[in-house]
Amino acid sequence: MNFESIIGFIAASLTTLAAIPQVIKVVKTKKTTDLSLSMYIIMTSGVFLWFVYGVLISDYPLIIANFVTFILVSVILIYKIKFK
Repeated sequence: MNFESIIGFIAASLTTLAAIPQVIKVVKTKKTTDLSLSMYIIMTSGVFLWFVYGVLISDYPLIIANFVTFILVSVILIYKIKFK
């Protein structure tokens, strides 16, 4: 594994892990009133497109991180829509 891939995996891990506390809080409390619906729609769409881009260029840090992040932000988006 080259240096660039290592940096990519570290960056991907940190940005993916950043979503976990919010997911835990939303799932536990089912409270999403302070979260922006438009932000989570845009975020979910952007992360999905980063995932697709990673697949197209076969970049594993992009693929893995954005797939996991897509799942996490999708959970928040679903809760935001479901528990208005």
